[in-house]
Formats: sequence, structure tokens, C-alpha cells
Amino acid sequence: MRAGRERKTNLGSAATDDREGLAAKMRAQGYHFVGGHSATKICAYAARAIKGGGTCYKHQFYGLRSWRCVQSTPALNCNLSCAFCWRTIPEEEGFGRNALSPRGGWDSPAEIAEGLIEEHRRIVTGYKGNARTDMGRLAESNDPAHVALSLTGEPLFYPKISGLLDEFHRRRMSTFLVTNGTMVKALEVMTTMPTQLYVSVQAPNAELYARTVRLKGVGATWANFIRFLEAFSELGTRRAFRLTLVKELNMVDAKGYARLIEMGKPNYVEVKGFVFVGGSRNPKRGLEFDQMPKKGEILDFAGEIARESGYALVDYHESSNVALLCKDEKSEKNRILKFQK
Repeated sequence: MRAGRERKTNLGSAATDDREGLAAKMRAQGYHFVGGHSATKICAYAARAIKGGGTCYKHQFYGLRSWRCVQSTPALNCNLSCAFCWRTIPEEEGFGRNALSPRGGWDSPAEIAEGLIEEHRRIVTGYKGNARTDMGRLAESNDPAHVALSLTGEPLFYPKISGLLDEFHRRRMSTFLVTNGTMVKALEVMTTMPTQLYVSVQAPNAELYARTVRLKGVGATWANFIRFLEAFSELGTRRAFRLTLVKELNMVDAKGYARLIEMGKPNYVEVKGFVFVGGSRNPKRGLEFDQMPKKGEILDFAGEIARESGYALVDYHESSNVALLCKDEKSEKNRILKFQK
């Protein structure tokens, strides 16, 4: 497999055609590999912001500066195959589902943190020649202030996740980690928490959960998801639910979502409309363009969840089609984070 200029890439192996083929496909989609099991890819909003354009919903909701954010993952494999996911699901493309699992052990937190930042800087250097580039933002993008561990895969598969968070925090970077809610034991042994911890809430009940996440891995059960939410509710960090809603699939039962909110006690709930892009367009998923909710539908459903849960609907990001619910006045007052750099 071509190593290119990426830092310490050892994903390839002559004995593993699946690994080589999937990595090549992902490179063509803009992924940049780091070490044995990590990757980064510039977010569309980061690229837009560097060119002087609009920013992401995290900027509007929480103050994160899109052009200073490293979108990444320390683990490329996932134990779910969510129907709405825009990412490539290996087995749908003819590859083994664990094709990009680590080979030869896990990289150290310091190697991953440094490698992701270095690769991010290499990526944004390419914007120097763009006539629309905001040079001030480009300069700041070379000194990233945030990392989103949400690119692909399940980051809690990485067994040294607390050490990785420590590495980013030592660099005075805020951390946003998104988990799919299956790795209860990994959550329970974490000694460092991200600045904001997300859990994807894919459905309001067991039957729809199975249809939506299309279970395929160990721990991927409704009962385990409920145990995860119970543990999640007791964590001493900012907590958020992320709902990705698909019409005629999981955009039903606001009361069911409200019950999960009561269980997990998140500070914030993001109610987002599914987008028919990337992997979600694969015919094997069975989804259609018309299943994307419109703005009014998202706001109406978010309003229903707010009424059922007692949360407040406080904001909406137009281009992402996502509404924000806050737990209480304190969460609303403190939602714009005060970053260190």
C-alpha cells in the first residue's frame, strides 16, 4: 500500500488485500492515515471556514472554531453498521469488517496526538494557493485548538483513550469525543474525560434500535446501550446526545427519546436530520432521498422531545439541519466554552 507522505503509516500489508483495498478507497475519499490505526480528514466546514465561509454547528452552539479543529479517530473499526451513516462500511464494499483493525499492537497516545496534528497541518497547507483563503484563519488552523474524535469507527476501541485525551489537553486543546454507546466497560475505566462527550442515540426503543444500527458486533445490543446511558449519566463532564433522524425509520416516538434523555441526563441534545450522502446512498441500506427531514420537520420533532423531556429548544443551525436542546438555564448559559487558546 502506498505510504505517500503520511506520518508513520503501517496500515498496509502484502498479506491483507482487504486492508490495502479499503485503505486505498478511503484515501480517495480524503482520509489521511496516521500510524497503525488512526486517521484524520479535513471537515467540510473547516475547509469552508478556512476559505472565509460559514462555520459548523459546533461553532454556533458551543463556540468551537471550525478552522482550528482536527477531525480524527484513533480507531478505524466499528461494531455497528448504522443505516444513516455517511461513512464507508467495509463489508458493504466487499471488504472484511475488521480490515483496518490494528496490526502489531496499539500506537502510543503521544504518537497518535502528534501524528494527527502534524497530518492536519500538512492538509491545510494546501489552502495557501486558494484565492479565497482567509490567511488569518489559515495561520490559526496550523495551531489547532480542538480535536473531534468522531471521524469514523468507534474511538473507545482504543484502549489508551484516557492517555490520548491527556495528550491533547496537555497541548491546551479541547476534545469532543463521539461514541456509539456500546463500550460500557471502556467508559467505566476512563480516568480522563473529554471536554464534551457525545453518545449517538440511534433509536427510541429496542426494535427500532436493531433496525437502525444493524447489529454486527460484540456489545451492540439494546440492553448494553441502556447500561451505557446509566453510566453516562454519572460522568463529571459535559455530556451530549446526538440524534440522527431518518423519516420512516427512527424519527418517531418523541416520548421514547425523552425517556432515554431522562436516563442519560445529557446537558445537551442535538436533533439532526439525516443527509442522503456518502455511504448512506448504498442500495444495501434501503434508504431514499425523500427520507431526509426538512427544517420544519426537525424543529417540530425537536419541539416534541423538548416538551416531553422538559428540556428547552434554544438554537438551530441551518446548513446542518440540527436543533439544540439544553437541559436547563445553567447549561444554556454555559454552552459557549471558554477555550484556553
